[in-house]
Amino acid sequence: MPPRPLVRSTSAALTLAFTLSLGVALTHTALPARAAAAQAAPAARSARAASATHAGVARAASGPAAALDPANFDTTCAPCRDFFQYANGGWLKHTTIPPTYSTWGSFQELTERNRETLHLILEDIARVRPAATDSNGGRLADYWSACMDSAAAEAAGVTPIQPLLAAVDGMHASDLAKEVAWLHAHGVPALFEFRIGQDPKRSDLVIVNVGQGGLGLPDRDYYTRRDSAASATRERYDAHIARSFELLGRPSTSAHAEAQHVMALESNLAGASMTIVQRRDPNAIYHKMPVDSLRALCPAFDWRAYFAARGLGAVDSVNVTQPEFFRALNGWIGTAPIEDWQAYLRWRVVDDAEPLLTQAFAEEAFHFAQALTGVPAMPPRWKRCLTWTDQDLGDALGARFVAKRFPPAARARALAMVHNLEAALGDRITQLEWMGPETRRRALDKLHAFEEKIGVADHPKDYAGVRVSAHALYANRLESRAYDARRAVARFGRPVDRGEWTMTPPTVNAYYSSSLNTINFPAGILEPPFYDPSWDDAMNYGGIGAVIGHEMTHGFDDRGRQFDAAGNLRDWWTADDAARYKVRADRVAAQFDGYTVLDTLHLNGRQTLGENIADLGGAAVAYAALEHALAGKPRTKIGGFTPEQRFFLSWAQVWRAQQRPEALRTQVLTNAHSPAVWRVDGPFSNLPEFAKAFGCHTGDPMVRPDSLRARIW
Repeated sequence: MPPRPLVRSTSAALTLAFTLSLGVALTHTALPARAAAAQAAPAARSARAASATHAGVARAASGPAAALDPANFDTTCAPCRDFFQYANGGWLKHTTIPPTYSTWGSFQELTERNRETLHLILEDIARVRPAATDSNGGRLADYWSACMDSAAAEAAGVTPIQPLLAAVDGMHASDLAKEVAWLHAHGVPALFEFRIGQDPKRSDLVIVNVGQGGLGLPDRDYYTRRDSAASATRERYDAHIARSFELLGRPSTSAHAEAQHVMALESNLAGASMTIVQRRDPNAIYHKMPVDSLRALCPAFDWRAYFAARGLGAVDSVNVTQPEFFRALNGWIGTAPIEDWQAYLRWRVVDDAEPLLTQAFAEEAFHFAQALTGVPAMPPRWKRCLTWTDQDLGDALGARFVAKRFPPAARARALAMVHNLEAALGDRITQLEWMGPETRRRALDKLHAFEEKIGVADHPKDYAGVRVSAHALYANRLESRAYDARRAVARFGRPVDRGEWTMTPPTVNAYYSSSLNTINFPAGILEPPFYDPSWDDAMNYGGIGAVIGHEMTHGFDDRGRQFDAAGNLRDWWTADDAARYKVRADRVAAQFDGYTVLDTLHLNGRQTLGENIADLGGAAVAYAALEHALAGKPRTKIGGFTPEQRFFLSWAQVWRAQQRPEALRTQVLTNAHSPAVWRVDGPFSNLPEFAKAFGCHTGDPMVRPDSLRARIW
């Protein structure tokens, strides 16, 4: 199954406008005494953010006393009324979103510091090109040089994608499968999703998965909803496609007609797709069948030609994640004229390449993304190039980042915290009053089978055979993605590679993999405001400790709990325990359904359920680990706060963020995480530990009634 990250970008298509990570996630039916003021708070914060000016990247604090800046607080707001505002109100007031960001907060501040390091690394490599013996250094130097050469990009025009467009223009109806296969083999998304990965029910096997895909908008609901906002987005998207075709040199009339064909095909694909909530059920997206059954499901698509072109002629079975999608696709392949498919594939090529072509193309892509992000200014070229270098040669770049910023001692300290958190979760599982002995034993088996990955992969990609030119940016991108595609195909039929990561070392994020049963923490997140060896235990457990607890809890959230210790999708729960779990999870979903974000837009408690459970469990487990670490020690106040108070303030500091209204709306509609404010107030309102730490009482907005309180792990 795909990994469960701490934060997730709303859409890969918005790389130009979105930051590396988009923070959000939690659980709660509306706080009883909060009413309209609480519901209006996120929109008010967003409006303040959108109109302010950014003062620069905050530097990391040093030492326990400096870890919490009193200027960041809003002491006019009682912590028991709105803890997010109390802990971050000062910061919200004096901090604003930089013009190239949709969201600005702790994640983005650290991302910028990491980018400064990566920028220096790449500039140094490009200035003094490494010797031939350092092949990855040479690849990085050439990739960076090609990317930063804006004059060459302007001179090349559409030449980099001309061979791809010529192939599309010259195709016949019988060539559709081969053309889609070539695009997939070079990382260009089209028609459906193809993925090689673990069999969810046989985690020791590597199988082929095919599923819904092929859309240009962030989610199927953007095509199916009939509200005015969705209609306006579709109109902007249609116009964006047409303008992009005009930049190719196509006449305006033809460009607009072809855009309508693209919209019609994508709308059909969306209409046959499952919703985000439906896809959260891992059993609903598991339909392993013989390849002949896939051919019978969608005979109009030449699967033999597709698999042969991908080097997978020996495939005998495949997991079809959404059979109805392919049944519907079969009808369209048989009825849509070849000209419509050519327009669609032409758009898939242009949409993928546009940010890397001329300034006119890049600006066109950015201007459409603004509708979904609200970002007023395009990032400078060096930041865009840095993002692409990290995506395409991330392990090579990450090795140099780790050498500069992540010494072995830092890994050892982080691993010790992970072990402490695992022990705390084990204690809590042992003491759960609602779980029976049989399920408890299996839950502990799964916990003890966790594999911890800290900082960087033990065996990173070597990029052997990847040919990088100092003068061809898009060709470099195709080459690096073709390398990834070949590596994926090579895994088929071989033992599972348990050491591979899905994030690069500089990434400010973390994730859990249900099929591998691993928790992964890249080096990029193991710094302030998440972690600092000079800080007291309370700050570190409230920061990276709760992040660790979050990822561990994903192994037991509403989806993760369905996978066993070996990473297999199977029901290891007794019926009674599963029913009791569902009652508690339903409370979490209901809590978040009650939050209004913008106007009448509510959070979707089912869409965000896994992340909300992970936040709730992560905070509870990290607090328990802190109490164990403090046992027998004096509870010394620092800056006027007890260790317990500093724990909760640390978590609130991690999630402080300003967000533009457009990005907030897109997040609520497409993302598995809740907005930042609810990642703080949501879980804490369920925790008696929080109420005790700040002296909150029944009836306070930050204290949920016992009948509504959510508590699972």
